[in-house]
Amino acid sequence: MKENNNTTASCPLRFLVSGGGTGGHIFPALSIAGALRRRHPDCEILFVGAEGRMEMERVPAAGYEIIGLPVSGFDRHNPLRNIKVLWRLWRSMTKARAIVRRFRPDIAIGVGGYASGPTLKAAQRAGIPTLLQEQNSYAGVTNKLLAAKASAICVAYKDMERFFPAGRIVMTGNPVRKALTSCTLSREEARRALGLEPERPLVLVVGGSLGARTINSAIIASMESGKELPYQILWQTGKNDAERCRQAVDKYKPSDIRSCTFIDDMATAYRAADLVVARAGAGTISELQLLGKAVVLIPSPNVAEDHQRKNAEALAVRDAAVMIPDADAATDLMVAVGSLMKDGNRRLKLERNIASMAMTDSDERIADAVDNIVYRKS
Repeated sequence: MKENNNTTASCPLRFLVSGGGTGGHIFPALSIAGALRRRHPDCEILFVGAEGRMEMERVPAAGYEIIGLPVSGFDRHNPLRNIKVLWRLWRSMTKARAIVRRFRPDIAIGVGGYASGPTLKAAQRAGIPTLLQEQNSYAGVTNKLLAAKASAICVAYKDMERFFPAGRIVMTGNPVRKALTSCTLSREEARRALGLEPERPLVLVVGGSLGARTINSAIIASMESGKELPYQILWQTGKNDAERCRQAVDKYKPSDIRSCTFIDDMATAYRAADLVVARAGAGTISELQLLGKAVVLIPSPNVAEDHQRKNAEALAVRDAAVMIPDADAATDLMVAVGSLMKDGNRRLKLERNIASMAMTDSDERIADAVDNIVYRKS
């Protein structure tokens, strides 16, 4: 019998954490796991991800065990390919049931991504309590299907009663990497640490770990114009578009643009930036809110339920971000960036408004919700 408090129980707790696919799912999952381990040092934590996705590297690197499922997303453009997707889903359900039966978790936590559906469904069928973390302002299909039997749904936006049972919604915000908020460098020191000109204004351009072709094309078009910029750009191209971007840099040799496939030290990069250009993933937005960064958001059109546009609109209507539709980025992005870099007061207003939307200690809030479920069950 577990005691109803936050001390470590005599029998170590077992937490099953599932999801991934992108950094936007993986980093919150690792933050939640870290919060649980801090308050339950002897707990057992097992991750379940999707084979071939980035969680299969990132999670072990953080010191946790992970098992991969052969699950993949549905192909909206070629329905015939979904025969294989359905076969993989069946195999994933079978493997998830075996994982739940063998690991015997006290609770299963889903953070979104391909693997969370089969894993959380298997846990629910086995009578294991489940907690969902919905990062976006518009709930995904998987979480909506799982919500009926979930013990709690942790959210980051208001009015989520549209999608979930009101009595099980817990407002927690989205966890972010603690390293992002612990950076103490000044803006000039951060630029110097990155090898950039310390006194020159900086625009940070990030399309996510995999990249964003539309954003990259806008930067390439700027290089092609040959215009010298009154600011410098730190440009994360992402691995999927790295070769095209590298060829453009080699061709035009811009003196005011520093490109890289991936930025390892995002804490320093954020600290160095006067303005950020980014996609509108929930994790990215939560980071920007906590850091109070002025941002131009270009929502990806290639996501389920167009949720990135809805995420961006939730900020734009509060004058907490500038939103540019993906289809307009080629013509409008660099114009908007140039305008904002000339207007310090406008950037300051954006910074204040986005910071007012931040929720701190989200990982601990979610860990509280987990404990409430586990100890209530006992």
